[in-house]
Amino acid sequence: MPILYFVFTLVAVALVFDFFNGFHDAANSVATVVTTRVLTPGQAVLWAAFFNFVAAFLFGTGVAETISNKLINPSAVDVYVICGGLIGAIVWDIITWLMALPTSSSHAIISGYAGAAIAKAGFKAILVKGWIPVIAFLIISPIIGMILGWAIMTTVAWLTRRSERYRTEKRFRHLQLISAGLYSLGHGTNDAQKTMGIIVALLAAAGHEQWGKASKSGFQGLVGKHEIAWWIILSCHAAMALGTMCGGWRIVKTIGSRITPHLRPVGGFSAEMAAAITIGLATIAKVPISTTHAIGGAVSGVGATRGWHAVRWIWGEKIVVAWVLTFPGAALIGAAGYAFAHFAIQPFIH
Repeated sequence: MPILYFVFTLVAVALVFDFFNGFHDAANSVATVVTTRVLTPGQAVLWAAFFNFVAAFLFGTGVAETISNKLINPSAVDVYVICGGLIGAIVWDIITWLMALPTSSSHAIISGYAGAAIAKAGFKAILVKGWIPVIAFLIISPIIGMILGWAIMTTVAWLTRRSERYRTEKRFRHLQLISAGLYSLGHGTNDAQKTMGIIVALLAAAGHEQWGKASKSGFQGLVGKHEIAWWIILSCHAAMALGTMCGGWRIVKTIGSRITPHLRPVGGFSAEMAAAITIGLATIAKVPISTTHAIGGAVSGVGATRGWHAVRWIWGEKIVVAWVLTFPGAALIGAAGYAFAHFAIQPFIH
């Protein structure tokens, strides 16, 4: 098989991962708005998918640059490393989806990618400096989401303390459409850029770096500049939107009702706004984060305003366990994927 065909195949596999990312994280995008019964499940996934795609035109591609250049030494990357990383991320997403665990596709892709690179070149392939802000944000993003969720919910409760409950609920049923859209916007731009970064790294490793670059003039979005070719940007956002439309309903109850039971529109609005702000800050900082854990932390923060007993912390513990397991799990599968690609596929590539 000519190596160019293999590159095209891996681009397709990357888009499949993006589809699974949207599918796996669909529950995170729609759980609160479905749990509060503001939208039906069908309406919610269409709403989320629309904003996943629209994000392509509003934000830059700084997160993608971090993924492609600042985590793994480019000299250690080849098409087989990319192949192994994608295998690690996709297999891990499927495993955790079957287990109904809201793990992070962000963790999975960077862990699978790192595992494959280490399998090829050892730990010297890791660019430690680039990982510091990534690891920091992956750890603190649920904490930021929790604090913001608590603060926004507390503020909203104080501002509406003299309003009739019926009027307040009705008002926030409409406002939650906005907050759900903003969350899906943030989810789309941060998560889709991770796949963009993988595709750009793939093209560079194959000697076709120019295919992944935008024109010299580029395009200035609402936040940041688009420096990646439009065919990559649009295909990644389209794949994620399609995955969101297909949905990942097994995880809806975990995010929407098991962490904090009896979530209402006011709480849903507060949680989505908190998560959207958290993701937006990370995107501006060009750091990939777990959108799953941002919304999970935000929902927990909203629940905590009713007292710590209102949050079922056992589900938080399960999410943390899944978070910890993702790094070695996806990395080991990524390393195995690299070994498979190197020994089983490479002999047939020319």
